[in-house]
Amino acid sequence: MSGLEKALFNLKFTTKQLNRQAAKAGKDETAEKSKLEKAMKAGHNDIARIYAQNAIRKQNEKLNLLRLASRIDAVSSRVQTAVTMRQVTGSMANVVRGMDSAMKSMDLEKISAVMDKFETQFEDLDVATGYYENATSSATAVGTPQEDVDRLMNQAADKAGVELHQDLEAATPAKTKVGPTEQEEEGLNERLRALRN
Repeated sequence: MSGLEKALFNLKFTTKQLNRQAAKAGKDETAEKSKLEKAMKAGHNDIARIYAQNAIRKQNEKLNLLRLASRIDAVSSRVQTAVTMRQVTGSMANVVRGMDSAMKSMDLEKISAVMDKFETQFEDLDVATGYYENATSSATAVGTPQEDVDRLMNQAADKAGVELHQDLEAATPAKTKVGPTEQEEEGLNERLRALRN
């Protein structure tokens, strides 16, 4: 195994480890959300807030691990391309030698066979390159933790069938919220009608 192939193996191994750690963080996030719902049902909003913060922290940890795994995967894709290009270069040298001998004798069948092999290798390279380009898509950004905590607490309250009390709003910094405009309200009403149909 060459140094380049060893590096490729290590990159792929690291990506797998990061994906496993991200999956564990996702399980921890789910567990924290479950604790959050129980605390809200029991009316312990301050404890629920701690669970919500833990869940958001685990969610951010999961996203950061996935982002890092994606970046390392992109690097391994480039290394894979380099390994493939080296293999293709060796194959192309063989094709060129084959073309030289075919051209000397002007054997059309031999020339055709060499060209077919050349086109097949190029198609394989196109497929591999397309895969590597798709592997490098970027992860989405996350909102601010305070907004996430509030949103998660609202979702948990809805799921648990509990109403959030005024003391919850007192615990967070005051925010001035302007009601929806007529246009936004009409858009929301249209979406609601579409959902009912």
